[in-house]
Amino acid sequence: MKKPDPELLDSDNPEWGEADFARARPAADVLPADLQEAMGIRRRGPQKMPVKKMITIRLSPEVVDGFRATGPGWQARVDAVLKNWLKTHRA
Repeated sequence: MKKPDPELLDSDNPEWGEADFARARPAADVLPADLQEAMGIRRRGPQKMPVKKMITIRLSPEVVDGFRATGPGWQARVDAVLKNWLKTHRA
């Protein structure tokens, strides 16, 4: 491992080691609520709609590229198209 440049060392702010990272906690767990609010730290609230299932699905490149080209939210649009298809195609 390369030795650090002594000119760049700051004894008031030493580089973190493995033990430091092991002790670290998320800011949202240790900061007071009013400070979190002032900093814009928000936790996700309860879901308003049913939770979706995470799955793996294989789609043709044309389908994926076409939906991705429509911008953010493309996966929700794929979900909407499939829901619409299910309205007329029941097993």
